[in-house]
Order: sequence, then structure tokens, then C-alpha cells
Amino acid sequence: MSTITLIRHGQANSTAKDEVGYDRLSDLGHAQARWLGTHLKDSGAHHPRLFTGTLRRHVETAQGMDTGIVPVRDPRLNELEYFTMARMMEEQHAVPFPVGQDGFIRHLPQVFEYWQADRIENPPETFVQFQTRIRDALAEIASGDGPALVVTSGGLIAHVMGQQMRLDLLTIARMALAIVHTSMHQLFPIGGHLSPVLFNATPHLDAADRLASKTHI
Repeated sequence: MSTITLIRHGQANSTAKDEVGYDRLSDLGHAQARWLGTHLKDSGAHHPRLFTGTLRRHVETAQGMDTGIVPVRDPRLNELEYFTMARMMEEQHAVPFPVGQDGFIRHLPQVFEYWQADRIENPPETFVQFQTRIRDALAEIASGDGPALVVTSGGLIAHVMGQQMRLDLLTIARMALAIVHTSMHQLFPIGGHLSPVLFNATPHLDAADRLASKTHI
């Protein structure tokens, strides 16, 4: 079983209201990816394997990191479709689509709760299907040889951590909201299980002149 370092993509289009509109990095997102790649090179970190989802923001982040590793693209590492389900909740339950950062912070836990309870009719995938695909993907990556980098999304990272630590859904939602763009989260094999040993690490953004570049949304 191998160590896995999960990486959230760089800042995307935070003004978007649908999946396609969100799925591209901002100028800052590209810079965050470059800074992370430089940090990994300078630190001499050994990661012979690289995996990403198939979303544009995942691909662009991995490209910006410039690791020199040929990535494996796996759709099971793609984010849950928050925007799609938010629109469904608006149509099916009259829950307004969120406005602004404060609105999003209140709304995300609601989406998770409705989704888990099967109160969203015909979602892109069920909560159980999402949980199963991310569990299977991480198990396959962990079974490979050598430490792996996995470029994915914040919601997925929070749910992976939730699976490993058996967290309740509200805690997972709070964790998802806290995850910084291009942050690192490490799972280390202990006793046949993957144990979280690092969460939300941003050494490439910790310099005084980059503190304003730490973004969540």
C-alpha cells in the first residue's frame, strides 16, 4: 500500500453558476499550480505517479505543476456536480441558488444533506455511487507502487477524508469549505489502512508575499 497526496486544483472561475462555467482556472489558479510544482521540485519530494480527474481544472493544474510525470486521467476522481444539484434543489424544493460566499457556505451542507437522503430526484449520480467510485479509485491508487500525487477537487478530498476518519456529513461539509486551492492532503498506509497525516498544507503559499493568494472559493 502506497502513500497518496491529494491536491486540490488551483482557483477556478468563482463567479460561475454551472459546471462548465466553473471548470477553468483563473490567472491566480495557474500561478498557484506553478508555485506548487516549484515547491515539489525544490523539496525533492519523490512521487513517481501522478493521477488526475478528467475535468479541465484538474488537467490545467497538473500541467502547471510541470512534474514531468505522465498523468493517468481517471473520471472517478472528478468532483461531485454541486452546481447541477443546486439547480435541482431550486427546481424541486424551492431552495434558492446561493448568492455570494456567505450564501455558498450555508448552501453546501444543505446540498450534501439532501443528496445523502435521496431527496434530489435524478441527480447526476447518487450519494452512494459517488462514495463507491471515490473509494474504489483511491484503493486502486494505493495498491500501486510508489507514492502518488492525485490532482482532484475539494469536495472529493473532504469526502475521502470523511471515509477514512468516519466523519459525519456536516463535518465533511465544513472540511470541504476549508480546503485551500492547491493545498496538499496526505494519506499514509498504517496497519493496512490509509490514515490522514496531512491536511490543507500550503507551504508554497506561506511566504508573506503570497498569503493573499490563499483562496477557498
